[in-house]
Amino acid sequence: MNSLPYYIGCPSWGDNAWRGSLYPPQTRNNEMPDLYAQVFNAVEGNTTFYARPAASTVQRWAQVWPEHFRFTAKFHGDISHGGDLRDRLQAAEEFKQLLAPLGARVSPFWLQLSRSFTPNRLGELAAFIDALECPLAVEVRNMAFFEKGEEERMLNRLLLDRGVERICLDSRPLFSCVSSDPAVLHAQSKKPKVPLRPAAMTQFPQVRFIGHPLLEANDPFLAPWVSKVAEWIEEGRTPYVFLHTPDNIQAPDLARRFHQQLMARLPGLAPLPELKPEVEQLGLL
Repeated sequence: MNSLPYYIGCPSWGDNAWRGSLYPPQTRNNEMPDLYAQVFNAVEGNTTFYARPAASTVQRWAQVWPEHFRFTAKFHGDISHGGDLRDRLQAAEEFKQLLAPLGARVSPFWLQLSRSFTPNRLGELAAFIDALECPLAVEVRNMAFFEKGEEERMLNRLLLDRGVERICLDSRPLFSCVSSDPAVLHAQSKKPKVPLRPAAMTQFPQVRFIGHPLLEANDPFLAPWVSKVAEWIEEGRTPYVFLHTPDNIQAPDLARRFHQQLMARLPGLAPLPELKPEVEQLGLL
């Protein structure tokens, strides 16, 4: 996986429904991080937004994840959504220290801001970035940052000047779906419906693709990303691409689908590895 010119993965590594598809049927929970990293070279750190991992868990990840693996750890919600960002700097530093055993595998950290984070708070963001001094990517959700006006230009200048990436969120496939399925309705209620901004502020563009539950229905939305990611790679950038589905049961399948389409665009790109069910995996202590 370290031979790939970009990073690809799912929102997590530990979905029980992946037993029998991504993972062998008898896979234990503590085996999943190692097995996941044998297929994908990155994972979106959604879980850290909701709960800080135990120090022992971080040590275990450091033992099983290879050096080339990337974990885009999302700052806990009480940091990103807990009021003035300048007042959360100590908590952010403690979060960084908690994940320090992973070294460069945590790169970049993700700061997901709420809809209530408006342009008049950009000073907070600038101070937060300047004080942290770590690889960082930011996701905004307030519509003022998507109107191509001065507020959006201010945000982009702030990030560009500081070498911070603006996360590209593509939720169009999800919202193109008309369904009564509870998983779809839940995802549509939680994910923001914002205009697409395929930004590349740094050498490491970040893409979150929130897919349609029917895998083939994603193809018209994937096609422009295949072209864009290929262009970024050809420019010498190293994109990160994370693929979701409404309940994420098919997220690994969608990630493989994207990679296969990228292989057609970039001849010579290696396929993603397949786990061998017949090989018994050793448990992780």
